[in-house]
Amino acid sequence: MSEKIYVFDTTLRDGEQVPGCQLNLDEKMMIAKELDKLGVDIIEAGFPVSSPGDFKSVEAISKVVENATVCGLTRAVKNDIEVAADALKLARRPRIHTGIGSSDIHIQHKFNSNRDEILQRGVDAVKYARTFVEDVEFYAEDAGRADLEFLARLTEAVIKAGATVVNLPDTTGYLLPNQMYDRVDYLMNNVPNVDKAILSMHNHNDLGMATANTIAGVRAGARQVEVTINGIGERAGNTSLEEIVMTLKVHKDLGFYTDINTQMLSPLSHLVAKTMRMPVQANKAIVGRNAFAHSSGIHQDGFLKHSQNYEIMTPQEVGINKSDIVLTARSGRHAIKHRLSLLGFTIGKEKLDQTYDQFLELADQIKEVNDKDLVTLMKQMAEAEA
Repeated sequence: MSEKIYVFDTTLRDGEQVPGCQLNLDEKMMIAKELDKLGVDIIEAGFPVSSPGDFKSVEAISKVVENATVCGLTRAVKNDIEVAADALKLARRPRIHTGIGSSDIHIQHKFNSNRDEILQRGVDAVKYARTFVEDVEFYAEDAGRADLEFLARLTEAVIKAGATVVNLPDTTGYLLPNQMYDRVDYLMNNVPNVDKAILSMHNHNDLGMATANTIAGVRAGARQVEVTINGIGERAGNTSLEEIVMTLKVHKDLGFYTDINTQMLSPLSHLVAKTMRMPVQANKAIVGRNAFAHSSGIHQDGFLKHSQNYEIMTPQEVGINKSDIVLTARSGRHAIKHRLSLLGFTIGKEKLDQTYDQFLELADQIKEVNDKDLVTLMKQMAEAEA
């Protein structure tokens, strides 16, 4: 039987930290409503103590979200937690997300502290947050570089203090997938009370490993994924929601599922890109302009014979109308004949050979040939024969 993976979306918190991607209140509420419709389980609405605007955003989103848990981020600081609790007071399902650095680099150079003090601060923060809400997530920042034995002690302690979720961020995108698997597997087997909470993946993409690391963590025992639409986020970005969701859907053999309505993925990707003024790269997996586009003649021929030759999912599954055959000088006869038939032209082999030669000359000149160009070409050939 498949296990559910909880989808924690942080587009409105970590995603919005990207320079130039700041949103106003109406934009945040619009995206939050769409995330709720998408089927995410948790929406991280902001960092309430950071500014009056963030406080108002978390408060407003708490009012309009009907199904998802609404989460507010804090540091392991009493005032942060109090402010977050206040911002979340109208949420149907509130969660406080509190935490502190867990790697020796952070402990020494960010907090000028030691492991025992950090552990106690984490425990105190969780206990205090539990006085306001029942659902408390603890983040062990920079868990990707933390000492494993200390990370296990910290995880055990915060779960005992009342954490319902323990987030293990690869804050700097440092780990390799096998290292992430081993790290989560170690915690699953060395934290006595690990069954009392959910382990969560929050991976950054500095080495391009965020999706792979998140899947590795899930395979090792994590059951929550912290993601953003289009993979937007600090520096090189966060784990992409659409990549994780479709990986789990395509690889049913892994035995996991989410509650995401995948047909909303492409429309929501476009909405976030436009609203945040952050274009999606053409070759972005799942939602990029070329994700279902075929240009090579060999690929086009194989796709037209059977789509699964070159597509492991249908475009309709992610909210795209159809795949795209892009006609260039690399296209073959099969693709040209197919496109001409869609335009109402039926031609035999000899005429196809002539048309193809003319097509190649045109494609070399203008690079990409569209339907209007093809119709013009057919008219010119007809006139030449008349």
